[in-house]
Amino acid sequence: MKVTIIIAVKRDNNFLRESLQKISKLSYSDYEVLVMPDEKFAFEQERVRIIPTGPCLPAEKRDMAAKLAMGEILAFLDDDAYPAQEWLSAAVKNFNDPEVGAVGGPAVTPPCDDFARRAGGHVYESYLVSGTFRYRYVKGKKMLVDDYPSCNLLVRKDIFEEIGGFRTKLWPGEDTFLCLEITKRLKKKIVYDPDVLVFHHRRAIMLPHLKQILNYGLHRGYFAKRFPETSLRWQYFMPSLFFLWFSIGFFISLFNLSFLGAYIVSILAYVFFVLLSSRQENDLKMTQLVALGTFFTHVTYGLYFLIGLSMPKLKEEIEA
Repeated sequence: MKVTIIIAVKRDNNFLRESLQKISKLSYSDYEVLVMPDEKFAFEQERVRIIPTGPCLPAEKRDMAAKLAMGEILAFLDDDAYPAQEWLSAAVKNFNDPEVGAVGGPAVTPPCDDFARRAGGHVYESYLVSGTFRYRYVKGKKMLVDDYPSCNLLVRKDIFEEIGGFRTKLWPGEDTFLCLEITKRLKKKIVYDPDVLVFHHRRAIMLPHLKQILNYGLHRGYFAKRFPETSLRWQYFMPSLFFLWFSIGFFISLFNLSFLGAYIVSILAYVFFVLLSSRQENDLKMTQLVALGTFFTHVTYGLYFLIGLSMPKLKEEIEA
């Protein structure tokens, strides 16, 4: 099977160059690469085409690329992610089953990332942050899923065309709409395969990381109404419940001494479990930073999930 690797990007950057260099070393040879920047830039490498799109969102760039793709499989990869050598070899095997419409795999933190980025990776890897979706950031067991991020997602081209592509300007969250169409409308499988591995550079703790979390929370809160089939799940509500308990409980405890004791005990228990889940062997500084990042991740996601949940309309365009 020929695979078209599609990378939507705003402009040339070092992470993109790293990704293209790693792609050139893949064990699977039947592929092409379409890089979709806003503006043309110079790059010479076999099998790589640079196709300027003008300023537009990633979903639009990927839809454009799909129309030019020669492959039977469309492999969506973020510009700040690079594949393991066996990435495509492992992925393509899953498509021998005609019922499989898409395949995803873990996007793990590169070991070469700097301290602040590795801290962001550890936050995502924490059970207290990612919960049952932790397999997206570390290698888990092979399974079927119904919602998967487009930083490492491969889709049959004929399935993609039947759906009509992403058909949305949502970002982030365009992948939720696509996966919903694959699993619910077309009744096809999405396989999570731990061997379909990429390395994904994280946002640095704190502000870049929290800005990303803010967007995730806002969109997932809105999606809980817009796409309840895959977004109205208890796991997504947990940070908001913590945020409400932490903030409202604080003010109640100021005026109710009988409540104060229970509130203090609950917060101390929370701190204990956060520190336990954040523990990095022989690295106290990293442990402290991950614990602090976990707390602010909970608060930020919880708040913006509620904001998204309350919004009557999120800026979006999904064609009928």
